[in-house]
Formats: sequence, structure tokens, C-alpha cells
Amino acid sequence: MALKKLKKLFVDEEENINNNGEDDYYNVSADDAVKEADKTGNKMILLEPRAYSESQQIADHLKSRNSVVVNLKRVTSDQAKRIIDFLSGCIYAIGGTMQKIGVGIYLCTPKNVNVQGKITDDSEKAKSKDDEDYEWEN
Repeated sequence: MALKKLKKLFVDEEENINNNGEDDYYNVSADDAVKEADKTGNKMILLEPRAYSESQQIADHLKSRNSVVVNLKRVTSDQAKRIIDFLSGCIYAIGGTMQKIGVGIYLCTPKNVNVQGKITDDSEKAKSKDDEDYEWEN
């Protein structure tokens, strides 16, 4: 009789685990998902700064634990360099990461976001191809 109670206990736990799994994650309404993202800081922010003064807004999003994609194509090269320098310091301070994902486009993530993989640049491919074709002479 004790064996039946023990078996029933484990069967009930497995059913609870299976019932509270991934289905609940996908059955959330869009409004509830947005509210949850606002609470936990799981948003992806897309920004195109037009001046260096907007870099503080990017840092504020990172401090709120949101990921930010920054497109620097609307600023001059000097302003872009200043923005990248500022964001590099901010990201270092919060323990995040910055990854170049295109020409003038950067992905900035706080510590709570794990980025896997890397996007290579066409110029990097050209450099590595030239290195392979070059024959070293003694």
C-alpha cells in the first residue's frame, strides 16, 4: 500500500511538471508578453542616433537591461567614434557586450543577455582570402 502511495506521488509530480512546461510560455497573449518584457527588461531597442547627445539614451536602455541595436549611419564619422567610445565605457561598467553586426551597426547587450555566434564582415573575408593566396618565401 505504501508503494502505491509513493508511486502516485511521483506520477502526480510528473504530470504537474509536464502541464506547467513550454505550453504556458506560448499561450501568453501579446499584451501580457509586452507587460512581462517591461517588468523584466527583455526588450530589443532599435535606435538611429542623429547626434552624440543621444548616446545617453542608449546607455539608459542598457542600464534598464534592454538590448540595443545602434545604427550610426545618420551621424558623422567623428560623432560615431565618440558614441562608440561612450558606449564602450558604459558596456564595460555594466558587464555587457558590444558586437559589430554590419557597417555602422552595433548590437549592445547588458549582462543578462547571452549573444551566440558572430557575423563576419566582407572585408575580413577578403583579407583572409589574400592571406591564403600569398605564398611565403624563405
